[in-house]
Amino acid sequence: MGAWKFPSLTRRFARTGFGLCALLVVTGCSGDNKLLATSAIDGKPAGAPSSAYGLSNSKQAEPEPFNPFNDSPPSSYGRREVLTNPSIGEVMKVGALPEMSLGRANAPVTVIKYASLTCPHCRRFQANVFPVFKREYIDTGKVRFIIREFPIGRSSGNATIALRCAPQSKYFDLYARFLSQQGRWVSQNVRLDNIFKVASQVGLSRAKFDACLKNQDLIQGLNWVKDRGRTLGIIGTPNFFIQNKLVKKVLGIDDLRALVDAELGVKQNIAVAN
Repeated sequence: MGAWKFPSLTRRFARTGFGLCALLVVTGCSGDNKLLATSAIDGKPAGAPSSAYGLSNSKQAEPEPFNPFNDSPPSSYGRREVLTNPSIGEVMKVGALPEMSLGRANAPVTVIKYASLTCPHCRRFQANVFPVFKREYIDTGKVRFIIREFPIGRSSGNATIALRCAPQSKYFDLYARFLSQQGRWVSQNVRLDNIFKVASQVGLSRAKFDACLKNQDLIQGLNWVKDRGRTLGIIGTPNFFIQNKLVKKVLGIDDLRALVDAELGVKQNIAVAN
């Protein structure tokens, strides 16, 4: 009896282990997910633009610059300085790319979400939490909401390039489409055609998409956003800043209400005191 059960148990374990590994590869939301990065590198499509993947055509082993597709900082950077208690000015510092935001520019509270387009937690937040939060806080002028890109893995990196390649007026539309349609384009291997199919829904042409994959200014701009995020303490997605307070967890609508209302209360108390 034992001789019959053991092989069956072994096969069951192997199947379960394989499924778990595949799930980690596709849906990881950690900023240090080496498994995801390695699998994506191995899955580079033939003929894809090397610049889009942060790869060098040189055969010499040279330090690779920081790029939005690498989930672990290069060793040449050494120990990274992390700002444990950044000021609001440090949090709001921007690079070459403009902030992508919704709501009044002078809203009393700013909420920043660091997101990866392959992150299932970001997808659920967008579907279940964001519509209520937008209606109650953004549309009413209480909150300025900012998305900052923190791509994890090469599929997310290339989709992020497409996101920034589309017209700014279509940014949040395409952002929502990438999240809601994750099952159509997220996989263990990078699928540029599937990424483009989503981006084309907001009018992005294939010629522009391909050109953006080679656009070093755009890629370096995304490099800066992710690198700056790590300096501010971002470790994965979704991570949030409520004003200058970093929250490293998934937030529900009740969590957001409590955090934002506390900040609004501080603002109101200051106004009354003055």
